[in-house]
Amino acid sequence: MSAILANLTRQMQGYQPQLLKNTLPEAAVLLAVTKGENPEVILTRRAQHLKSHPGQVAFPGGKRDKEDPNLYATALREAEEEIGLNPTQVEPLGQLSDVISLHGVKVTPYVALVPDQLEFRLCEEELDAIFNVPIEWLLEDPRSHTDVIHLTDASKLYVPSYSFSEFTIWGLSAMMLVEFLQVGFNMPIDLYQQPKGKLLHRPLRPLPVN
Repeated sequence: MSAILANLTRQMQGYQPQLLKNTLPEAAVLLAVTKGENPEVILTRRAQHLKSHPGQVAFPGGKRDKEDPNLYATALREAEEEIGLNPTQVEPLGQLSDVISLHGVKVTPYVALVPDQLEFRLCEEELDAIFNVPIEWLLEDPRSHTDVIHLTDASKLYVPSYSFSEFTIWGLSAMMLVEFLQVGFNMPIDLYQQPKGKLLHRPLRPLPVN
């Protein structure tokens, strides 16, 4: 196991994420990391024809079905449906904190290891691309700019936006990556502290609460 994966595995053990108690609709995503010498994070891009979030980069995942026994099962089911990832090939490491999307869905990210060099099966009804991003690249904090998301007049988030090849990683997926890098690698990155570099202020968008 590479030093990066050993560190990630060690850091995720015993981590206590922030779990939100509310009655919002639930969803889960799989933050899958490849087990090669140069570990990578698996991401997707949603198809342009979709009515919801067309063209946006996201982790494999989706809303919880009534038949799902828990949210981890949701993440596994969606990953199998979207990219053809066999659940038996997934080694769970733990979960990150719940996040609430601007559309009022509580999303739970699960971190897991998967074999390197997998052959994925893209679901063309939902996606138009599957791609991998090296963790070492993310650890360099290669953000193109920072989105300043105003939640209230006094509260704001500083969310990195990454340009990787033809893809832009931003929004909720970037927020999850920030906690992943903080927890897994002790990276000094924070959604609540203004970083150096270009800032792009977004309109006031209060988070839905229930």
